[in-house]
Amino acid sequence: MTTTPNPAATPVRSIHVSAAVILNQANELLLVRKAGTTAFMQPGGKPEPGESAAETLARELFEELGVKVEAEGLESLGSFTAAAANEPGFLVVADVFVADIGAQQPIVAAEIEELRWVSRADAERLEIAPLARENFLPA
Repeated sequence: MTTTPNPAATPVRSIHVSAAVILNQANELLLVRKAGTTAFMQPGGKPEPGESAAETLARELFEELGVKVEAEGLESLGSFTAAAANEPGFLVVADVFVADIGAQQPIVAAEIEELRWVSRADAERLEIAPLARENFLPA
């Protein structure tokens, strides 16, 4: 006799991150693609020990895009959960913030291979991480 595994008995594996919503003048969302991956996602990343979610995001934006923002100036949108784009079987739990970068121009740095400003129309032609696709693409 074979038994079917009970999905409720399988522990959910999650990755905690901080992520940014950055919009330009054309109301396009800034998305990035990390080296060795195919999905575009919001900039951000995992916390280092002792960092708050906002501090994590401020550090990651500088490391990945050369953009300077103050942690205190980030506007929290809350916590969002979605399937992880590059980690099969994991959920991403993201503390998401609006980041106003003013006239700063983001550049590709660190593990980022590509960045794009994306509208909802553009999104139909791109592989976009579930977190961004389901929650943050502009109308």
